Amino acid sequence: MERERPAGELERRERPAGELERQEQPVVELERREQPAVELERLAGVTRERFLRDIYPRRKPVVLTGLELGTCTTKWTVDYLSQAEGSKEVKIHVSTVPQMDFLSKNFVYRTLPFDVFVRRAAEINHQEYFLSEDEKYYLRSVGEDARKDIADIRKQFPVLAKDVQIPEYFEKEQFFSSVFRISSAGLQLWTHYDVMDNFLIQVTGRKRVVLYSPRDAPYLYLSGTKSEVLDVDNPDMEKYPLFVKAKRYQCFLEAGDVLFIPALWFHNVISEEFGVALNVFWKHLPAESYDKTDTYGNKDPMAASRAIQILDRALKTLEELPEEYRDFYARRMVLRIQEKAYRNDYG
Repeated sequence: MERERPAGELERRERPAGELERQEQPVVELERREQPAVELERLAGVTRERFLRDIYPRRKPVVLTGLELGTCTTKWTVDYLSQAEGSKEVKIHVSTVPQMDFLSKNFVYRTLPFDVFVRRAAEINHQEYFLSEDEKYYLRSVGEDARKDIADIRKQFPVLAKDVQIPEYFEKEQFFSSVFRISSAGLQLWTHYDVMDNFLIQVTGRKRVVLYSPRDAPYLYLSGTKSEVLDVDNPDMEKYPLFVKAKRYQCFLEAGDVLFIPALWFHNVISEEFGVALNVFWKHLPAESYDKTDTYGNKDPMAASRAIQILDRALKTLEELPEEYRDFYARRMVLRIQEKAYRNDYG
């Protein structure tokens, strides 16, 4: 005896194939859609005392507004920047596409006089160029010898440094570097994390910053300190299906805003306009925790590096076992890591 079909089942089976496809498509799109972005908190006039007492211990990013940053926010026009530091040569990134990717190296390094670079970076189309008339430019300042010296605006750009008042919400001995940055409009930098705390001081122009918590690292497809997911707005879901699980935080920085980015928080930056910024990095951990050869502030702490090396050796040892046993003991290792090292108090 044929069972009686529920009305809904009969309707679904008899519906034309094209109509069924149209009805189901929105469900697929919903599954692929990224989580809504969480806008970062914006706090005005935060003092050093309040920052250290109420904000810093939370280890979460926040936008600080209304801080005293000196005359840079009003003085740093294209003309002033060009004249202030003259024709000293600077090494820059040049790309034919807006999304710079450090993993695939879709850019080239070139050298220009600083005044020429500033004017080119402020243009949309160029009469003189290296690769294409709409190429993008990016300056990330480095020390005199990038292998030995840290970036310090007071040393590399002393005239401009006099215009800046850095919010010293940390002890002087914690200071690591002050990185001077200039970006073309539309430029997007790869998603990455830094191992030190930092202030991103937006001096001129407007930026959008997208951030991800350290706990969402499993969904970011990491290669070292960088994520393989370059386009965070339209990710390739076939290639990166877990990316939608990462909780997205974001903010828009205007001239004079300061973004606190705690160590290990991933960030992806788009310069919506030609802009100038200053990154100030400082050591959250004791000084001996960091690699003394690291001039960029992006090498993992020494203990973390050793732990990863030990893990690599352990995984190599597991290769001596048949696949069934290797799988079993690898899962036991994961459970042990979760039990001993994972935190349960993330917000």
